[in-house]
Amino acid sequence: MRHAGTQEIETPRLLLRRLMPSDAPMMYANWANDPEVTRWLRWTPHKDVAETQELLSAWALLYPNEDYYQWAIVEKATGQVFGSISIFTSSSVEPERDPWPGFDHSNGVWEVGYCIGRAWWGKGCTTEALNALVEYWFKNTDSNWLACSHAVENPASGKVMMKAGFVYDHEAVYHKFDGTAIPCKCYALTRERYKEQPLRQR
Repeated sequence: MRHAGTQEIETPRLLLRRLMPSDAPMMYANWANDPEVTRWLRWTPHKDVAETQELLSAWALLYPNEDYYQWAIVEKATGQVFGSISIFTSSSVEPERDPWPGFDHSNGVWEVGYCIGRAWWGKGCTTEALNALVEYWFKNTDSNWLACSHAVENPASGKVMMKAGFVYDHEAVYHKFDGTAIPCKCYALTRERYKEQPLRQR
């Protein structure tokens, strides 16, 4: 599979760029310390800025890898780093069966994940970032599809996925890092469907 790594992406309101250790204070203040933001994510709220900085320092070491995709979401008007969006290889949550029948996942299942601070909810920022990432993925890699999932109890995230062209495929159970089970809905977007989307979505 051809990879492109984490390159800078610009949209009308946003700049997507690599996260740096110096982003720790804004990441901690804007979303990483908020239990409402992390409620359906696999990780728990950070205890302090030092924890955030340690994580960002570890991520910084991975950026030279072309198959590593992790962006900060920056509001261009204010310079605020208010969220993150990534593409990662997810593993089957139900190993006894294939959760993606009909899809080629010989190169792994590549899935989008994102979270943004509460102050930016409901403003279309996540949709704008996701649309940009979808375009980046299909223009810069040779992958034929992309996955996405959200907690069943977080339908607002599903609306974002559908606005970006993702189609519901199946339900599954993901687990937080502490083992807590989270029922999820899983979506997929194929290269063919992406090409059929109106230009305004791309």
